[in-house]
Amino acid sequence: MKFFLLFTIILVNQLAYSGIEMPLGNHLPENDSFPKPTGIKDMLFYIQRTPNINTIIYALNKERDGSLNKEEPVHVFWIRFAEDGTYKELSLIQQNYAYGLKSTKINEDNYELRFVSYKKYVFYLKRSNEDKTFKAYTLIGDKLCILNRVFVSIEGGTFWFPHVVYVEITGTDTDTGKEVITRFKP
Repeated sequence: MKFFLLFTIILVNQLAYSGIEMPLGNHLPENDSFPKPTGIKDMLFYIQRTPNINTIIYALNKERDGSLNKEEPVHVFWIRFAEDGTYKELSLIQQNYAYGLKSTKINEDNYELRFVSYKKYVFYLKRSNEDKTFKAYTLIGDKLCILNRVFVSIEGGTFWFPHVVYVEITGTDTDTGKEVITRFKP
């Protein structure tokens, strides 16, 4: 619960720095009408939330030679769909308190990842056995999944204490290839 409150407060607070304003009570339509980011090289997953359609992208952070950056394996940035789809780096506040990741190298092909805003949630960046590319893996229910999307629905509340209606995590089951979704109220 603390994570979602802190995470949501920071998300809403960042709207003030993004130049996009939207009253909390006038949220966007359900999450299936949000734009889907496509054509982004090395994208792992993304986060969307109802205050606006801007999207946070999590992509592999590669060196010039194509190898994975061992110190910071994931690059996090915005797609400003509300501003003609421009890309923008996270601010230091966003990177350190809201959307950034803490990564711990386990071995050459495996990293533990945690959101800076919620250190309890652990997921992994590791090389796939099938196609040898890196993917973000998480458990959804009891199924090991490739993480695709996180969505936070906010409706009402106040600037500092928005009302989170639900959080939805979407992934692809590694055994069946089918989409798996879990939705919960924080």
